[in-house]
Amino acid sequence: MEREQGARFKRELINKLLHFYFKDPKTKINSDAVLIMSEMLKIFVVEAAVRACKQATTEDLECVDIEHFEKILPQLVDFCPKLVLLLD
Repeated sequence: MEREQGARFKRELINKLLHFYFKDPKTKINSDAVLIMSEMLKIFVVEAAVRACKQATTEDLECVDIEHFEKILPQLVDFCPKLVLLLD
């Protein structure tokens, strides 16, 4: 099995993010849910980076800045529901 390289989200972070939206603090999260949420976040971050790079390229710049991310943020908000449907 090939081992994946690169940054990963810590399990504790995923748990805290999910628990932030739960009404019952005793809600348990199984490992599959953490894995799926981690994959969704990874896709979201990569998508944000790619779109910000494209925005900088459109402006003939070689360096991506926070302003590029801010410009593509509305697109990402629209991207999230579609991402959930893809993983469903």
